[in-house]
Amino acid sequence: MAIIAQLSDVHLAAGRDGEVDDGSGPVRALRAAVSSLLSLPARPDAVVITGDLADGGRPAEYARLHALLSPLPMAVYPMCGNHDDRDEMRKVFDDHAVVAETGVSPRAPVQYAVDVAGVRLVCCDTTVDGHAHGHMNEERLAWLDRTLAASPDVPTIIATHHPPYRTGMRFIDDLRFVDPTGFASVISRHPQVVRVISGHVHRASVGSLAGTVSTTCPSTYRQLYLDLSSQGRAAYTGEPAGFAVHVVGEDGSVTTHFAPTGNYRPLMDAE
Repeated sequence: MAIIAQLSDVHLAAGRDGEVDDGSGPVRALRAAVSSLLSLPARPDAVVITGDLADGGRPAEYARLHALLSPLPMAVYPMCGNHDDRDEMRKVFDDHAVVAETGVSPRAPVQYAVDVAGVRLVCCDTTVDGHAHGHMNEERLAWLDRTLAASPDVPTIIATHHPPYRTGMRFIDDLRFVDPTGFASVISRHPQVVRVISGHVHRASVGSLAGTVSTTCPSTYRQLYLDLSSQGRAAYTGEPAGFAVHVVGEDGSVTTHFAPTGNYRPLMDAE
């Protein structure tokens, strides 16, 4: 069994002085998320962070994030979102070999694959420079196809920042993964893909793509208002922050749990 925890949409923000305030909401929220992961009875084998690590893509934001993640004893795999700067992220996470290796050229996609307790985790870069929406061009899709073809018998989770399905939330769907048909076509050729996990939505949701279950993760910081009306108001709520935990069985079956941050202890034994 493999356990992969997912954090997303951290949005650490630097102030006018260029530094991150340790008392800020995103900092406190990330500390709570890290503490929550460490308090789980069965600790995850790895943690993937599906984008929007920083709010402005500034060096100080990534430096503070790196420090806040340091208590986690397991491997941590950061990914880019539309708020991130690929090159600045690489500079700070240069101790993460898989991230550093993606820096062959400036602005190169941050995309890589790693093995986690017998499961393949494939991290894709769906960001588009200067835009909030997501997309995977032919070059990125070809990389994904080759990567999946290299391990056809290993249960695989694909991670993206932008979800490849419509959520019904107009604010998010206007900033969606544009034209995911090529992405779906690649996945349909590789039946070992057991789950697609994403961020960007700032709340949990479940969809499907090419016959594969696809999910989004709550933000470690703020959740978006669930407005499914045609107007689609863009607003944050007071809902608790959270994270996701993906459990992959030896038979390749996957169960996803969504949990609020906080160290919740058993109050009584269930009967």
